Amino acid sequence: MKKLKVGIIGLGVGEQHIAGYRKHPACEVVSLCDCSPEKLYAIGKKYPGVTLTQTAHDILCHPDIDIVSIASYDNYHYEQIVTGIEHGKHLFIEKPLCLFEEELWHIQQLLLQHPEVVLSSNLILRMSPRFRALRNRIQAGVLGEVYSIEGDYLYGRIHKIHHGWRGTLPYYSVMLGGGVHMVDLILWLTGDTPCEVTAYGNRIASQHTAFRFHDFVVALIKFHSGMIGKISANFGCVHPHFHSLSVYGTRATFVNGPEVATLRHSRDPDAAPELLTEPYPGMQKGDLIYSFVESILQGTPPEVSVQDIVATMSVCFAIERALHTGTTVPVCFSEGERSDA
Repeated sequence: MKKLKVGIIGLGVGEQHIAGYRKHPACEVVSLCDCSPEKLYAIGKKYPGVTLTQTAHDILCHPDIDIVSIASYDNYHYEQIVTGIEHGKHLFIEKPLCLFEEELWHIQQLLLQHPEVVLSSNLILRMSPRFRALRNRIQAGVLGEVYSIEGDYLYGRIHKIHHGWRGTLPYYSVMLGGGVHMVDLILWLTGDTPCEVTAYGNRIASQHTAFRFHDFVVALIKFHSGMIGKISANFGCVHPHFHSLSVYGTRATFVNGPEVATLRHSRDPDAAPELLTEPYPGMQKGDLIYSFVESILQGTPPEVSVQDIVATMSVCFAIERALHTGTTVPVCFSEGERSDA
């Protein structure tokens, strides 16, 4: 069987994609790209025989490449996605898919025009064994009816926005750059549909730095079921990197912890909680890639489908609109739903 040839753009987290593709017998990584020649050639030495380039178009437009991983800086994603779709490449994209709502709608339109293209995004928290077990418990009714869910993306790496590439971009969003993981996790866990959002933010932790954007954003989300969600992207926190998650149901409460999670079945303060020891995070950055490749080969939906990505990005863009307008805004899942579009 002819192997699918893979090119990877961006060798920060993108380097971890290499292992993901190498786990699938139908794939061969043939080309790597990074804008830094030092990084490109240092990583290239680990993978002899792989073509190296500093130009993304060399991969996106190459007639022999079937799959492209896009792990470049956030502001390049949209342009590279458009080029990839137009050249018939299957695309696996690091979050966020794009930075602006109109870009999302354009990508949707292009995918409708190119149904042969399989696209997915690395919303990796779905692969955590602890969160997969939690989803099973929610679906089995162990928690009862979920009425409140809170997720905090505690970044714990403030130096990356103060001194890295994120602070040099024309626009950077901590919700799109990090909080998106918690948005996707909550939508995937509950299967509920958000309808409106309000949001606030500040840059107190960055006030004496060159970083110009909010480093903390918190949003309240109302769902169609009546459930209320709270999501924050906290890049300024004095805390190790962590995905804080609390799920409140009518029968039990789940609280994530670094070592173990707890599931409380009683309001009695003397009642010991059930300790949940499934691994957390317990996954690698390339763990969604096998499913993505299988979807290309078998014609089945990937673990993270285009519909999933659109839903998650739509919530993130609603949070951005609420944050910048100071109002409660509806979540719009298509261009036609925007009254001000």
